[in-house]
Amino acid sequence: MILLLLGLALWIGAHVFKRVAPAARGAMQDRLGNASKGLFAVLLVLSVVLMVWGYRGAPYIAVWTPPVWTVHLNNTLMYVAIFVFGLSHSKSSLRARTRHPQLWGFSIWAVAHLLVNGDLASILLFGVLLLWAFAEMALINAQEGDYVPYQGGSKKGTVRLALIALVLYAVITAIHAWLGVWPFPG
Repeated sequence: MILLLLGLALWIGAHVFKRVAPAARGAMQDRLGNASKGLFAVLLVLSVVLMVWGYRGAPYIAVWTPPVWTVHLNNTLMYVAIFVFGLSHSKSSLRARTRHPQLWGFSIWAVAHLLVNGDLASILLFGVLLLWAFAEMALINAQEGDYVPYQGGSKKGTVRLALIALVLYAVITAIHAWLGVWPFPG
C-alpha cells in the first residue's frame, strides 16, 4: 500500500507543482529549459509505475461488494471517458462544451473504476485520482480566469473521434485482458 500512496503523492505533486508554486516552476524552467519538462515526465512515469506496482501488490481488503450490473455501466462509462478525454485534441463540434475535457474524461474513468472495485486499494487509487482531477480543474480555473470555448469543429470530427475512441477502447480492453483482468461480464 505504501508504494501506491507514494505513486499517488508523486502524481499529484508533479501535476499541481506548476499551479501551487508557479514562481518555482518558472525558475526551474529558466534554469533547465525544456529539460524541466523531461524531468516532470520522468516523475509522472515513475508515479504511474509506483501506482501500478503498489496497486497490484496491495492486499485485498473488501470495503463493499459492487453489484454485478455495475460492470455494464463501467464498460459504457469507459467508452465515454475515452471519447471525452479525446475531445481536447479533436475537431469535434462537441469540444466547445467543456473547458477541461482531459480532466473530465479522467474523472469519468475514475468513477467507472470505483463502481466495479470495492476494495480498499481501488478506493484509494481511483478515489484520490478523482479528487485530484476535480482539484486540478479548480486550480486551473482560479489561475487562468475566463474560458474561451473552442471555435469550430464539425459532425465529421465527432464521428472521427467516436471511431478513434472505439479503437482505443478495444486496445485498452485487450491490455486489461493481457494483464489478467477481464473487463466484461462472464
